[in-house]
Parts: sequence; structure tokens; C-alpha cells
Amino acid sequence: MKETYSVFDIIGPRMIGPSSSHTAGAVRIAKVARHVAHYDVAEATFTLYESFAETGKGHGTDKALVAGILGMEPDDGRIRDAYEIAAEHGVLVDMIYTDEPSPSEQPNTVRIQTVSSDGTKNELIGVSVGGGKILITEINGLDVEVTGEYPTMVIRLQDKPGVIAELSTVLAEMDINIAYMKVFRHEKGEDDFVTVETDLKISDDLLKVIRERCASILNVITV
Repeated sequence: MKETYSVFDIIGPRMIGPSSSHTAGAVRIAKVARHVAHYDVAEATFTLYESFAETGKGHGTDKALVAGILGMEPDDGRIRDAYEIAAEHGVLVDMIYTDEPSPSEQPNTVRIQTVSSDGTKNELIGVSVGGGKILITEINGLDVEVTGEYPTMVIRLQDKPGVIAELSTVLAEMDINIAYMKVFRHEKGEDDFVTVETDLKISDDLLKVIRERCASILNVITV
């Protein structure tokens, strides 16, 4: 089978820094953490594992993570000044380099814990898989598979017959095309969790309508 490659695969992402895995990937993971925190990050603690911990300082991974939590893009020239910019905005950051094994079993892994201005806490584990691409493997203790390539909703639903059909119907009626959907739960009888990647960015107004029309939704995290 003949493989095809995109320009992105051949020349890599536009970025500041020497390594797409350690800089572009790190920025993108931290931006997802910012999304999960609804763009309100007062404090951020980054725990770097294995390759990130061993070579992160030299590759500027720490600055890339801080830049991402501030909402910068991988090619933003301000990345080198990320710590100073965070301080100017009153965002407290803590960088931990650990020798503990990676929780994702991948070398370029980071755990990001955030605290919002109202005290709300969020946590995720992200992996930089190369070429600037990422995989989020856990959000707030929930195992997920989020690539960040598409707008994504992580939805908690009541565990009862028909809830997935109800959700799919609501999204279809709102003309929201599903690019990818995965349904899972930790144990029988527990709530269902669904990751839905969509072609359309889900605005707060759309999310409100989805919640109102799908009574089985218990909680939604947008990425």
C-alpha cells in the first residue's frame, strides 16, 4: 500500500526551538490544558517524565509548556520569554523534573495540573509523539485518547440504553459532523464517557443547547 505524506509530515511544524517533540508538541499539550481550564489558569504545575525530564531544559520544553498554558502558538517568538510573561500576568508556574516512570509509558510525557482563579483544579497527562503531534491520555483521572487535531468534547453520560443514540441525534440535528467518537466506561453500571471529535468548533452557545437537548449529559469538557 502506497503511503501518502502531508507537507506537515515532510517539513514539520512551524515552531520556535530545536525539537518538534520537545517544543511544538509541548506547546500544544499545554494549550489543551488551557482549554480544559476554560482559558483561566492562575497556577500551573508541570511534571516532566523520562525524555522530557532528561533533556527538557536543553530543548526549551519548560518554556514551551509555559508558553502553551499562556495560549501561545509553537511559532510564537515570545516563547523564549515565557517565564517572564507568565510573571507579568500573575500566573504562577512550577516545573518538576522527576525520575519516576512515565504514567503513559511514553518517554515525552508531562502531567499538567492547573488551578483557575476561582480555585477550580484540573489535571491532564499528555504525550508528544513526534513531528509536533500529541496525544492526551488522561483528563481529570479519566483515560482518554485526544489528539488535539479536532475540536473535542469529553462527555459524561448516564449509563442507560439509548444515550449514545440520543447524543448522536442531537448533534446531527444541529448539523455538527462527528469526525471520531469513542465510548467507554470504567466498570459495568458506571456512567458512560464519550470523546467526540467534530469538524466544527463547539461554541459556548452550542454547548448550552446540546446540554439542554440531551438530558442524559452529566458533564462536558471541551478541548
